[in-house]
Amino acid sequence: MGQDRTAVLVDFGGVITSSVLQAFTDFGASLGGDPRLPLELLRRDQPSRALLSDHECGRIDAEGFERGFAERLRVHGAVVEAEGLTARMQAGMSIDRDTLALLGDLRAAGHPVALVSNSFGTGTYDAIDLATVADVVVISAEVGIRKPSRRIYAIACERLGVDPEEAVMIDDLQQNLDGAARIGIGGVLHTSAADTRRQLAERFGISV
Repeated sequence: MGQDRTAVLVDFGGVITSSVLQAFTDFGASLGGDPRLPLELLRRDQPSRALLSDHECGRIDAEGFERGFAERLRVHGAVVEAEGLTARMQAGMSIDRDTLALLGDLRAAGHPVALVSNSFGTGTYDAIDLATVADVVVISAEVGIRKPSRRIYAIACERLGVDPEEAVMIDDLQQNLDGAARIGIGGVLHTSAADTRRQLAERFGISV
């Protein structure tokens, strides 16, 4: 296998929390039209994609994203208020206590943990004390780079003091794992805390 994997990088939304995609779909359903509309715009509508990229990289704040995305939703027939839009989009998300327990077990066993998250909205991380979850916190808007850019993973490894070949990334989106793999970081596609715990043990020898 080569170099031992000892450090863990972990996503926030969809890993430490319940599914972001489900929350955005639930929000879409609340608008009364196609529940897939918000996600489809963020995936395929170029102006919406640019807004998200600019927000995640810290070039526009939450209010700027909300104004722009509310307009994109209105163009596609959904009438929404811009103020508080990101909070409403994330209202269906909850903290996954099983994942928090896994991260606690990893750190107790001597595996350093870095949170690597693309920022979205305001107050996203307020539900937990990030310092109790991870040794290092790398938020895209704070460093001006978002996943899946290889540089954000390199920053996390540098802050942990490990080589990328010593790290595993846990994320619920394959494209983010693909970005990490470009600099040698192993990947675990997260669907549940129990499955991630199993994958860490079976694939990387990280048993906790």
